[in-house]
Amino acid sequence: MDLVDRLHRVVADAKYLSLSTVSPDRRPWTAVLQYAWLPDPLRFLFGSATQSRHSRHVAARPTVSGALFVTGDGGLTEVDGAQFTGTCRELTADEVRAHHATFYDALLPDEASRAEYTLPVSALLPPAEHRIYQISVDRVWLVDTSTWIEDRIDRRIEVDLP
Repeated sequence: MDLVDRLHRVVADAKYLSLSTVSPDRRPWTAVLQYAWLPDPLRFLFGSATQSRHSRHVAARPTVSGALFVTGDGGLTEVDGAQFTGTCRELTADEVRAHHATFYDALLPDEASRAEYTLPVSALLPPAEHRIYQISVDRVWLVDTSTWIEDRIDRRIEVDLP
């Protein structure tokens, strides 16, 4: 499987991403978030309260990093993951309207759950307390599984984004 196909599998199969941010006074924070993703260019969408620690950090310092992780049922050799860097921001009102269904379809694939938990667009726009955020990925790495099998050294290999 080539790197782009592996990246697609990791992004599609991981259920949560870890988002790392830094406060204005340089204190790190990591939040685990459910997400949706958009291709070409690669972007992640997540919902959060505007007063959450990571949302406040993003408002002050939009540069972020993160990781995704997947595992199969076969043990250690089926583990895969990606790490990324990028820039994060709130979606505009037009973007919320454009991505609302995609976002909730990814987060809540079960129709009954989606009907119960989907916030209306108006609850995701100012002055409401919730927003949808977008991470624009600028660099991404995969676990280098080929060398790990040989020497057990954990390395990463950068994937050229289209």
